[in-house]
Amino acid sequence: MPKSMIIALDAMGGDHGVSVVVPAALHFLASNPDVEIILVGQEEAIRPLLPANYPQQRLRIHHASQTVAMDELPSKALRNKKDSSMRVAINLVKEGSAGACVSAGNTGALMATARFVLKMLPLVDRPAIITAMPTIQGRTWMLDLGANVDCQATHLFQFAVMGGELVSAIDDAIQTPRIGLLNIGQEEIKGNEQVKQAHELLTRSDLNYIGYVEGDAIFKGGVDVIVCDGFVGNVALKSSEGVAKMISHFIRQEFRRNLLTRLSALFALPVLRRLRRTIDPRRYNGASLLGLRGIVIKSHGGADVVAYENAIGIAKKAIENNVSARISERVATQLQSRTEP
Repeated sequence: MPKSMIIALDAMGGDHGVSVVVPAALHFLASNPDVEIILVGQEEAIRPLLPANYPQQRLRIHHASQTVAMDELPSKALRNKKDSSMRVAINLVKEGSAGACVSAGNTGALMATARFVLKMLPLVDRPAIITAMPTIQGRTWMLDLGANVDCQATHLFQFAVMGGELVSAIDDAIQTPRIGLLNIGQEEIKGNEQVKQAHELLTRSDLNYIGYVEGDAIFKGGVDVIVCDGFVGNVALKSSEGVAKMISHFIRQEFRRNLLTRLSALFALPVLRRLRRTIDPRRYNGASLLGLRGIVIKSHGGADVVAYENAIGIAKKAIENNVSARISERVATQLQSRTEP
């Protein structure tokens, strides 16, 4: 089996660790016969969760003696946890033993470790976190979601290039992604200087740039990639999670109000189930760390088996479409075109 189709999983990372990662790996292997998985972590914690008939030729354990806590400082993890499951899984990508790494661990530590071990792609200044979000028309990809609090215009431009290339690579339905720049309005005069300068760079590029988009476009649709700095992106992401929980709470509360509403809930159940499937955040789990010399996927720390399996699926698509090389080539082309007369 080609090494490129091997995925290393940080089995100890996240809120649930091996209790989620191991069954997610087994289920993914059952439906993806062309993939091999390496479970990286403490063997004594992993092996008891493997059934006697697990596919030993496609699933193996790579022991790592340390773990990174979810609240651990990235600098401490980088300095003192050289044999952590997170670090070892990323090392496997660097040495070519795996084509991608998936971790539900500490985001800051994962980003810092991945950047230190794998290094940045040529001409890319900073990494960015991107993930898909549900919309009325399907889904929208958004970056950066927290890796970079302060950004210059050139960083936002690079995010747009990387995000567009990722989406065109892993989403079969989108060949030339529509890219929008998140702003407080669509008028030319609005926005801070960084956003205005990024707008000018994107306007002069050959990307499918549609201009400024406002916050409602995140869920309304009409744009495939939304670009912003990590501060704004993370606030938008966490706000959307809060709104989703609030709506779910109020729906349950109203249906439980009295006997009549409980009866009406029975008739509405098929609709509610379809709605839940459509906006289920587990379907969108798996954020790519773009700009690195290798593929690293961040799963939500509280992911269950279904959500984590989706993150593994994102890693597989990224490997199949050679995302890192495509992004590197695309960034080089765009930067070269900016310097040409």
